[in-house]
Amino acid sequence: MSLFEFSDRTKKYQSDLLEFMDSHIYPAETIYDLQMRESGDPHFQPPILEELKAEARVRGLWNLFHPHPGTGPGLSNLEYAPLAEIMGRSHLASEACNCNAPDTGNIEVLELFGTDEHREKYLKPLLDGTMASAFAMTEPAVASSDATNIELTMERAGDGYVLNGRKWFASNALHKNCKVMIVMGKTDPTAARHRQQSMMVVPIDAPGVTVLRGLPVFGYQDREGHAEIDFKDVRVPSKDVLKGEGEGFAISQARLGPGRIHHCMRSIGMAERALELMCTRAQSRTTFGQPLSERSNIQDWIAEARIDIEMIRLLTLKAAHLMDTVGNKAARTEIAAIKVAAPQIALKIVDRAIQVHGGGGVTDDFPLAMAYAHLRILRLADGPDEVHKRAIANFELRKYHSPPAATTATDVRPTTNRKVAVG
Repeated sequence: MSLFEFSDRTKKYQSDLLEFMDSHIYPAETIYDLQMRESGDPHFQPPILEELKAEARVRGLWNLFHPHPGTGPGLSNLEYAPLAEIMGRSHLASEACNCNAPDTGNIEVLELFGTDEHREKYLKPLLDGTMASAFAMTEPAVASSDATNIELTMERAGDGYVLNGRKWFASNALHKNCKVMIVMGKTDPTAARHRQQSMMVVPIDAPGVTVLRGLPVFGYQDREGHAEIDFKDVRVPSKDVLKGEGEGFAISQARLGPGRIHHCMRSIGMAERALELMCTRAQSRTTFGQPLSERSNIQDWIAEARIDIEMIRLLTLKAAHLMDTVGNKAARTEIAAIKVAAPQIALKIVDRAIQVHGGGGVTDDFPLAMAYAHLRILRLADGPDEVHKRAIANFELRKYHSPPAATTATDVRPTTNRKVAVG
């Protein structure tokens, strides 16, 4: 049996998901676009999406990401990987199946570190798909690729904290169903570097919270939004601190591991769809008396795309397997590697598919321009490429680190035939 051969249960979910994509998701993309345009609101929640969610739930294609049996099917990372890939082929599928970021990461945080009150008030509706949530960590005034730089203050005040600062790129904060945020800030600037931060549960309508604007991504105002948010004297009771004061950095690392690989899984789906569109377009267009598909450079692009997709899929599956068997920490090199490789390779394939489509490729008549924008931001989201490369390099260098040996007279070797005087 192949190491990455999928279980019968996974194959059944694959089959069911593929049928759902063909029968409901792809046909809904045009309806979704029409409903969004007619609403005149870039953050409108279109009825077609709620219909897709209801259908996915009836079909048992709900909370597929959730690793705990009972809440979801209890799939491992390896079992979930091919399903996330399928959902990545359309921008509607993940939310339709309640498997969209950042809700998936927030659900896991609330599951692991939330109180009974958090679970009842926020976790249950998130799992039911009736509520959305945001994750507020990145800040405009500092290099947030180093999470220890964050400056939003969380100062003790009686039986709670007062929050002051500015966040941005809080995805989902403009979603019509968003009710709650998980916010990371500094509770003790004098503590050890990785113990200064805490995470707190903050209602999005709490007094002092102001959503200033939605940030465009390559000109797109994504429906869920990427918000810039001001916190001014926002009061948070102590009971809403997750896990405990000083645990924010540890929670962020636990949260980002699965989230990063989920993004990579979906990126492969985007790349597969781009390759499919590239091949279809190349066979339907003729230039200078010859089909595009017969041009050697186009054939090279198609061949390279298939090779690259297979490589990143195998690396993703290896990372997922290691996360399941030896844990996220032991799989950190593979997680970092695929976080760099998957968006870069998928982006290259989408870019070439755009080129084959000509002017049409940069319009919204095809899903390529939107896919390009989403993939490009993935090279920054959950840590930029450079941070992951640095982590990989440091891990590799440690393998060869040894203390320098003491040098003695007998260690000196002549570099020519002449004798070398020592001492």
